Amino acid sequence: MTSVLSRTRLLTRFKLNTAVPLVQLYARKMSERADTVLNAADSWFNKYVAVQDAPEGIFKGVSDRFNGITVDSNLETCHPEQFSSVLQKSLSHWTDNKKRGIWFKVYLNSSHWVPELVNSQFKFHHAKDNFVMMYRWLPSDESPNIPPYAHTMVGVGALVLNDMNQILVVSEKNALIKGSWKLPGGYVEPCENFVEAAIREVQEETNIKTKFESVVSLRHAHGAGFGCSDLYIVMALSPENSEIVKCDREISKCEWMDIEAYLQHPKVHETNRNFVRTYLQYKQNGLKFICKDEVHSVLKKQYNIYQVEADSTKLPNSSL
Repeated sequence: MTSVLSRTRLLTRFKLNTAVPLVQLYARKMSERADTVLNAADSWFNKYVAVQDAPEGIFKGVSDRFNGITVDSNLETCHPEQFSSVLQKSLSHWTDNKKRGIWFKVYLNSSHWVPELVNSQFKFHHAKDNFVMMYRWLPSDESPNIPPYAHTMVGVGALVLNDMNQILVVSEKNALIKGSWKLPGGYVEPCENFVEAAIREVQEETNIKTKFESVVSLRHAHGAGFGCSDLYIVMALSPENSEIVKCDREISKCEWMDIEAYLQHPKVHETNRNFVRTYLQYKQNGLKFICKDEVHSVLKKQYNIYQVEADSTKLPNSSL
């Protein structure tokens, strides 16, 4: 597997005519988590490699394992008056060399590239607060094989049960059903594990510190925010303290509620009741849906593996 190259190392692999370059490449000081076409999130999957044999006067970019090219406007700059000409020469070169998906990562300081790219049949793929990613599929003899951008929002809910058989519940200020009770939780943040997200959300909303016990259930739906699908993962957590301090910005009420009261409460959604019933059934049958860390033998990338595990001390007169 090709290792991740730093920007500086990447730039040393390009051969430029420094006399009057139409396209200039330069390095920028960046943090380890700054966006780059060669970042770890992409390179382990796409195996980006710097292009060394591109002729002068075109965008060089980096090549991926799908025979595509990615151009980063922070790595290759081009004077506005020359951009259209350089782009057309580049497209001609890539077409002649049977390149497939062409990607332009355009940062705010190069936003003048966008109209020209649109005029050259590029489409928007996704955007963040400081860049837009645009693409064009070059082959005319095959349908576009461009992967969709992230289309599912991931949230977590936390089922926190104390030693007095009470469940931690919250009522949100902006709840869809006013005054309803639900499990604490929220959306998973970028680069955050599901378990970490559940623990964080509980502490932010209620000041209760917790530790992971088991996954309880998954809920999958469509038509959520921004036209995305929605994945909701419920975790069972054990509390490490009991004093509630609610988040005044988001939460109107928060309390420890007797579990039987919760299961009978008229302002608890039936789906949430089922989460609790499911967890109680797991406990009765000595089952846990655990999370453990593993490292891929080839990619050397850490994974969270979720799997069912039986507690032999709690199995009802049987063993697995």
